[in-house]
Parts: sequence; structure tokens; C-alpha cells
Amino acid sequence: MQTESGTGVSDGVTFAQALDRLKRNGSTVLVVGSSEQAAHEVACQRLLGTHTGTERHRLAVTARDATYRGHGCVCESTDARTRHIEHTVRPEQEPTIDSTGRPLATLGTDVIDAIREIESAEDGLDPAELRVCVDSIVPLLSEYDPEDVFKLLHITTTTVRSTTGMGHFHLPLARDHDAVNLFEPLFDAVVEVRRRDGRVEQRWHLRDYTVQSEWLEL
Repeated sequence: MQTESGTGVSDGVTFAQALDRLKRNGSTVLVVGSSEQAAHEVACQRLLGTHTGTERHRLAVTARDATYRGHGCVCESTDARTRHIEHTVRPEQEPTIDSTGRPLATLGTDVIDAIREIESAEDGLDPAELRVCVDSIVPLLSEYDPEDVFKLLHITTTTVRSTTGMGHFHLPLARDHDAVNLFEPLFDAVVEVRRRDGRVEQRWHLRDYTVQSEWLEL
């Protein structure tokens, strides 16, 4: 474990405490890495809390007919506590509608309304009770100006945090890609994923704590 300045952290306490604080206060993470889809899928299931046995509300936001996803997120549960929002990626020949139009704004409204409905039905949510997955940001970038996508992500991440929920957003590109650098300030952490020597691994970069983990097996 090390900080981004290179200072060693001998026992990982700082990292563990930071993660616990993010879980209590609400957080959003950007999941990056241009590796095969399996790495994104494993990370997604972990962040959704799929196999913990704990009842949670889950919201999955995916693009219909998109060819560039993190992995094609599908929440395994089909009960009333799981919701899906699927938006359409328009053919390239159709005109793009930006922040002055409706399609991108409508997607933002749909996501926020779904979160507010969940919160209202429960009369408030416990920390980390709501888990949100957006898979992925890449189709949005192919259709809209980065500035408009930035605005959408800003309001969406803010809404997730306001419910003390945990959201993760797949961006299956390299850690040093321009799009990652653009959106990183909106998130509490960036999680790199990769597959190496038959293992799926993750590495966390916690922005407010200037802490970076080692590569950890998922």
C-alpha cells in the first residue's frame, strides 16, 4: 500500500478506514481498464454486493444495442428491489442531441427519479443500501459532447451520494486515457481492473485521501 506521493503505508489501515468512510457516507467510483470484460464483470458483482446475502436496492443503467460496454451489466435478481434503465444508442447517421435537447437530459431524469422513488418508498435508506451500476459511459461519449456527459455524470453522482448509496460507472478504457482524466474529479475513487496470470485484480485510487492500493485479487 502506498500513497500517490510514494509514502509507504505499512498495514493498510488508512486504506481500510477510507473505504469504510466512503461506504458510510455514500460514494461513487469510476471503474476503468481496457482488459477483457470478465474483469469488469467480477468488479461489478462485488460492487453491487450481489453475493453477500444482504438485501439491497440495485439500479442498473445500460445501453441497448451498445457494442462497447464494460461487460453488459445484468443484475441477477429480478425482485422488486432491482430496477433496470435501458437507453438507446442512436445510429451514427442520426443527429446528436446535446444539452439543449431531451434524450440525454431524459436519461438523467430517469435515473434520478428512480433513485428518489426508491428512497421515498423506504422512507430513507441505510448507508450502502442502494447500489447503482452504469455500464458504460463509452456509448454516451460516442453520441454526445464530453461536456454534456460530464454534466450528466455530475448530477447522477451527486444524487447517489445524497442517498448514502454506492454507485460505480464503467469506463473500459486505459487509466491514462483522456476521458478518464476528464471524469475522474467527479468520483471518490478510480478502480483499475485487469486480468493477469489467470487472476482478476483491482487497484484503487482514493482521491480525497491520496491513497493508492496495491493490485489486489478480486
